[in-house]
Amino acid sequence: MPTIRDFLTILQQIVPTGLAEEWDNVGLLVGDPNQPVQRVLLALDPTIALIEQAAAERYDLVVTHHPAIFRPLKTLRTDTPTGRFVALAARNQIGVIACHTNLDSIQSGVSDHLAQALGLVDTRPLVPSRGECALGCGLGRIGILPTPTDARAFLDRLRQACSPPWILEAGIRPERVETVAVCGGSCSDLTEAAFNMGAEVFVTAEVKHSVARWAADAGIWLLDAGHFATEQPAMPIFRDMLRQHIEARSWNIAVDLAIQQPPLHLA
Repeated sequence: MPTIRDFLTILQQIVPTGLAEEWDNVGLLVGDPNQPVQRVLLALDPTIALIEQAAAERYDLVVTHHPAIFRPLKTLRTDTPTGRFVALAARNQIGVIACHTNLDSIQSGVSDHLAQALGLVDTRPLVPSRGECALGCGLGRIGILPTPTDARAFLDRLRQACSPPWILEAGIRPERVETVAVCGGSCSDLTEAAFNMGAEVFVTAEVKHSVARWAADAGIWLLDAGHFATEQPAMPIFRDMLRQHIEARSWNIAVDLAIQQPPLHLA
C-alpha cells in the first residue's frame, strides 16, 4: 500500500517544494511519512471542520493550500484553533501536508488558472521563480486579452471566472483593457511590478490601504476580488492533477475535494 512518503514523491513532481517562498511552510506538517494512505482529502483552508470531516470519514491524509502551521509553535495548546487542529490530526493518525506558494508558482497553478479563466493568452509570471522550475513558473501572471474590452465587460468576465462575493476597486477604470495581471490570494505587494510590466488592471485580494492609494496615483486599475474567490477555483484542477498521477501508478488512493465556503461575507 502506498505511504505518505510515496504521496510526497508525487507532490514533489507536481508542486516542487523548491518553488515555495523562503518565508513559507510547506510539505508534511503533521504525521508519519511511513503511514499507509488510502484516502486523501484536499482543501484550500486547514479548518477545524475540515479535520473533523477527515476523522469522521476516515481519511488518512489531508492536503491543504494554506499551511496548518505557518509560524513556529512555542506551545501546543488544544484550546487554540491551530493546537486543536494539530491535536485532532495526530490523535486520529491523519497526515497533514501543505502546498502553498509552490502551488501558486507552478504552471497550471493558482494564478495560471485565474489567468486562463479570464481568457488571458501569452501569459508569463509577474515574479519568475528562482527555484527548481521549468520556464514559466513564478508568482502571479500577466498576459493579454485577444480582444480588448472595456472596464465594465472585464468586471463581468471576472465575476464569471471566480464568483467573487465582492469586487473592490482602486484607481481609475481604463477605457480599454488589454494587458491584465493577476495573482490569486494576498498579492497586493506585486501591484508595482504589475504596473511596471504594463498592466492596465491587476486582479488580486486583500489590498492594503497604502497600495490602493499608490495605485490611484500611479494610474493602474486595482481590483480586490477576495482571497478565497481568487484561489478556490484552482483546487479542483489540483485534485485532477493528483488523480492523474495516482492512476498512472495504479494506486488505490481516493482523492476528494472538501466543500468549503469563504470565511468572509457581506454583512
